[in-house]
Amino acid sequence: MTVGPLCVREVDTTFETEPVQVAAQRMHDRKVGTLVVIDEFQRPIGMLTDRDLAIRVVARGADPFATTVGQIMTRRPRTVLQSSPIESALGVMRAAACRRLPVVDESGRVVGLLNLDDIVDPLAAESSEIGKLLAEESPGSLWSPTT
Repeated sequence: MTVGPLCVREVDTTFETEPVQVAAQRMHDRKVGTLVVIDEFQRPIGMLTDRDLAIRVVARGADPFATTVGQIMTRRPRTVLQSSPIESALGVMRAAACRRLPVVDESGRVVGLLNLDDIVDPLAAESSEIGKLLAEESPGSLWSPTT
């Protein structure tokens, strides 16, 4: 299975020149905790999370109207191609210690966002189905004593 069918295709984005206040308001309005920071070619250059806002703006007493996204974002996010196997995406997440990855096309443009839950939920459902199938097909379930 590849990343493409699992990722969220509606990606909330921002630019590094945008004031943090505007980006935070977008996160609030869209009910998301992450914005992908893109360049003029729609390529990911950073990630902005609600945690970044709390730690790098609020905790420091920074002015959210004067602080730009580029000043507090996490730069150079790891990405994954939409054609990549989910195992590769999990490896990238593990190596980068992150839960979200921008999904890009062959040109490097953002086409989706993959969250760890996007992978875990289908795998858990698949594992449950396999467990049921195995239970139904086990020798104990096939044997029925006659009296």
